[in-house]
Amino acid sequence: MQIRKRPLFVLMGLLSGTMLLAQQPTEDKDDSWKKTYRATATKINDLVDTRLDVKFDYDKSYLYGKAWITLKPHFYPTDSVALDAKGMDIHKVALVKDGKTESLKYDYDGMVLNIHLDKAYKYTDKYTVFIDYTSKPNELKVKGSAAITDAKGLYFINPKGEEKGKPTQIWTQGETEANSAWFPTIDKPNQKTTEEITMTVPAKYVTLSNGKLLDQKVNGDGTRTDHWKMDLPHAPYLFFMGVGEYSIIKDSYKGKEVSYYVEKEYAPVARRIFGNTPEMIAFYSRITGVDYPWPKYSQIVGRDYVSGAMENTTSTLHGEGANQDARELSDGNGWEDVIAHELFHQWFGDYVTTESWSNITLNESFADYSETLWNEYKYGKDAGEAVNYQGIQSYLQNPDNASKDLVRFHYADKEDVFDQVSYPKGGRILNMLRNYVGDSAFFKSLNLYLTTNKFKSAEAQNLRLAFEDITGQDLNWYWNQWYYGSGHPKLTIDYVYDDNAHTVKVIINQTQETDKVFRLPIAIDVYNGATKQRHSVWVEDKTDTFTFTYKNKPDLVNVDGDKILLCEKKDNKTLDNFIHQYKYAGKYVDRREAIAFAADHQDDAKAQDLLKMALKDRFYRLRNFTMSRLDLKRDEIKKGFEPLIADLAANDPDRRVKGTAVELLGTYRNPAYKGLFAKAALDSSYTVAGNALAALSSVDSTTALDLAKKFIKAPAKGALAAATSAVLIKSGDASSFDVISDNFEKMPVNQEKFMFIRPYAELISKVTGTDKVKRGVDLIVKFREAIPQAYRNQTDPFINNALSGIAAKKTAAGLQEQADYIKSKVQKGF
Repeated sequence: MQIRKRPLFVLMGLLSGTMLLAQQPTEDKDDSWKKTYRATATKINDLVDTRLDVKFDYDKSYLYGKAWITLKPHFYPTDSVALDAKGMDIHKVALVKDGKTESLKYDYDGMVLNIHLDKAYKYTDKYTVFIDYTSKPNELKVKGSAAITDAKGLYFINPKGEEKGKPTQIWTQGETEANSAWFPTIDKPNQKTTEEITMTVPAKYVTLSNGKLLDQKVNGDGTRTDHWKMDLPHAPYLFFMGVGEYSIIKDSYKGKEVSYYVEKEYAPVARRIFGNTPEMIAFYSRITGVDYPWPKYSQIVGRDYVSGAMENTTSTLHGEGANQDARELSDGNGWEDVIAHELFHQWFGDYVTTESWSNITLNESFADYSETLWNEYKYGKDAGEAVNYQGIQSYLQNPDNASKDLVRFHYADKEDVFDQVSYPKGGRILNMLRNYVGDSAFFKSLNLYLTTNKFKSAEAQNLRLAFEDITGQDLNWYWNQWYYGSGHPKLTIDYVYDDNAHTVKVIINQTQETDKVFRLPIAIDVYNGATKQRHSVWVEDKTDTFTFTYKNKPDLVNVDGDKILLCEKKDNKTLDNFIHQYKYAGKYVDRREAIAFAADHQDDAKAQDLLKMALKDRFYRLRNFTMSRLDLKRDEIKKGFEPLIADLAANDPDRRVKGTAVELLGTYRNPAYKGLFAKAALDSSYTVAGNALAALSSVDSTTALDLAKKFIKAPAKGALAAATSAVLIKSGDASSFDVISDNFEKMPVNQEKFMFIRPYAELISKVTGTDKVKRGVDLIVKFREAIPQAYRNQTDPFINNALSGIAAKKTAAGLQEQADYIKSKVQKGF
């Protein structure tokens, strides 16, 4: 699963000079969970096969289901079976025997169905129970989390077609243990079962499920029954159903179907969004040594999805972030890492599955790291290292992460393990392991782990044993330190040069507040000009000193030469050292560190020269990073860098860089750039066009307004939508209220929409018609209520403040009826 499960709904930004939201919602202060050991679920019965026949009631949002579940005792004889069945109406429970059903006694508490079998069965015996039931997901009271904002398993999206512009869809979300809200099962990750589903749906809809579509039967009542079958065992939380009006775009991999289910408007660009999938499958098959093990691979996009994406076996579900039009894609595919992440789960999570949520690292750390692997392979070392660096920073930004073990046997709720420790920290631990054992051993170990545990569940020790088998090393130290321990090293690095003795001492202090001392195998590179001498050392003490001899004083001593350490560090190099590091060490992080240091010393001419060099860096992210660090409030910097920024705005081949440069150039408010801005406002990139329109409005408001009036007639997203609305609102022209409101209504619940609250509230305050005011206020309130509950304590105050501001302006204008209506929408107690 993907939370970006980095949490999916993270609102960050500086509003009114104040950090509005933190990375994570506030946790419960009750710490009684610390005494509860979260063991792997005990197996009394094993699932063998699950056959479902389901029909949907769109008016009630019900599922009418029949289930035939084949099981066997795990080892000890048993005369009962407990099935998870959340919030259902149970109509019949029976044993299937010789083609007939015999009713069975059962107890049901609304969550667990305890069935009394007709006799005690041995582990060599299989038996099948039949259950006739109704699933009522919207009546089920369950708790979600920051990563997965709801947990009712089955979701009816706009089932009655009452929401304008939104399609009617059905999709399911099983992780962690929510699929048992729509079919009875043993809803634990250490269970595996084959699967067969028949779905009866309105004939105009297509369906998607695990495995292959065997046949379709057109019924006489306007419905159709689709028959899906998965012959290979997988965990119950990976079962999936998707229903809706979709275009199906088909590719293939070695004769296996690779397909993309998208809403019709995205069919022309489906391959631009998902088209790298066959190449990804080939790449992952090659590096793991395990050819894609499933019969097909489909991807579907669902509206109002409760997380980022989900790796249902053969049928990945993506949230609306995957829906990108051609203009968005001109800025790069913003969903490609998610696509890579979910695909790698087909090996790590689906083929071999964590046996417990405590061991979720076996699923999510690998999927997180796959983003690094894919970017490195497809786009080069800089791209892979940039993703890896982002992962380090994502983990480090929340100090609370340092207190959590990667394998976590104690947690308040199973949803809590889907966090920045299981994802980016775990991914970086794999990267360090790869660096330590070497590429060949790393991937051979993954192959052994996968082939040994295929179609089974595993724990982190199984991974260790695979690596030990391949490398011949005892790796308990690594697992104990990183998998079963918490925290990370904090390093202070000093250099003492002695020209008389021709030695340099590298002093590394571990300064983390805990008593834990990390054992770190690292490389220290000593540079004279472009010549590098590498020293492999072990950091093992609170203070370690390494002494190296030299003939000529080194230009640079570079600790952690491969830049793989998950750590915080204070590296006491000089500006000259960092300049040399930028020029000759050459890795993405080497260059980024040098840029950051120079940016902190912009009063130094040599630092300015480095920053000018970095604006021409080969990697777009570093060009953008450099621009983000320029202090344009300093006249010397503003004047000295203007020609370079203008060149990037006009000529950079990457639209993300061009968009940033145009935005910066706009701060100069120089009429000389009017032509550049006007031309860029017509760019195919929403980012370039939007930033250019905003910049143009500062030097030629008339032309900007004319363009905005043209742009508002066509759907736009991102920076262009925001800039167009901002220009119209700034002009005082409220005539475009309906179009702007339509665009606001269509925006998904995300950061972009949240950031638009302020200008939209300003627009509402200028509109005089009561019906329009009420519509605008209602749209803001609807958005407020749609924000996941985990974040409402942080978003509600800002939105309520915006509403109160509108009400105050209406009161001042003598529009008391409007003011009273708005006040009625402000939450009590605010």
